[in-house]
Amino acid sequence: MAGRGARRRADVAGEVLVRRLYEQHGKSILAYAIRLTGDRSVAEDVVQETLIRAWRHGADTSGQSVGRAWLFTVVRDVVAERTRETGQVPADRAMDSMQVLQAMDSLSPERRAVLADVYIHGSSVGEAAEKLGIPPDTVKSRTYNALQSLRKLLGERERADGLVVHTP
Repeated sequence: MAGRGARRRADVAGEVLVRRLYEQHGKSILAYAIRLTGDRSVAEDVVQETLIRAWRHGADTSGQSVGRAWLFTVVRDVVAERTRETGQVPADRAMDSMQVLQAMDSLSPERRAVLADVYIHGSSVGEAAEKLGIPPDTVKSRTYNALQSLRKLLGERERADGLVVHTP
């Protein structure tokens, strides 16, 4: 009987961990999974698998910053595993992502940080402002200017390389 009670407490602690991680990081990891897969339903499955792995490895996710980084790594790994298993690679999305990441390298560190926080990590303008220690209007202007720069860079690369890069 004592073993059953300890197991139940561990299960409850695991459920609490998963709920806390989902509340803190669910939107971000779902957005990231959608970007990687291009399919919301597949991305939701990836998030579920990520949270199951977090439950199994609860001790590894005790710190907030470590937990977030670990979750993003797990999302990427789950997507890679699914891609290997199915043999389907969304090549156009992968190429677009690579082009965007390469173009982001040419942005100033300030603009790159804002884009990463808002678009990759899924932070709101207010959250990004607080995290980066800048006013919300600065987040908005840096985001706007960074996106304009990316569109210009990607357009130049598309013309130079003959690549088709989709920008909104």
